[in-house]
Amino acid sequence: MAHATLHASTTRDKGSRNSRRLRLAGSIPGVVYGFGVTPLPVSVDAKLFRTAVSGEQGLNTLIDLDADGQKFIVMAREIQRHPVRGTVAHIDFQVVDPNQPVIVEVPLHIIGDAVEVRHADWEVDQQMFSVEVLARPSDIPTHLDVDITELKVGGTIRVADVAMPKGVEPAGDATVSVVTSRPGRTTAVKAAVEPEVGV
Repeated sequence: MAHATLHASTTRDKGSRNSRRLRLAGSIPGVVYGFGVTPLPVSVDAKLFRTAVSGEQGLNTLIDLDADGQKFIVMAREIQRHPVRGTVAHIDFQVVDPNQPVIVEVPLHIIGDAVEVRHADWEVDQQMFSVEVLARPSDIPTHLDVDITELKVGGTIRVADVAMPKGVEPAGDATVSVVTSRPGRTTAVKAAVEPEVGV
């Protein structure tokens, strides 16, 4: 996996007022943390950060962070956003070991055509759009495909049913539903107006 590079400044002052000044100047406050690392307040250029995580891996990108001469391999783990503007307000950079597995969130993409479900006037109901997996940084997929071709009426595809590449495994409950099927609008209306037998 290719690494992105990013420079961080370690000269920022703490406090909400100073953080606002940084953001107005085009920087994002953050912190570097991890096992054996003393938490280090930093700031990074907002545009350069967006560039660093704009590739296929997104926020799962490995970043070579140069914090005024201190070198870290990090991932952007916790992103805080402005509640109205949606802009990034703070970043937690976690120091990682490229040879050790980490827990990350990976998008889920639906593929295939659930023919049986469609012919029965039912609908495919996607209940999860991402899933947490455990993998080494070099093995993290850009996304996972969920094939609904064999989905039946009333059926369910769970996390355990999702095909994962070698070196990748679910990090949470593998019995959680990813995709289910439900009656379509026409089917639901028909069932609601049909009289009960014997009435």
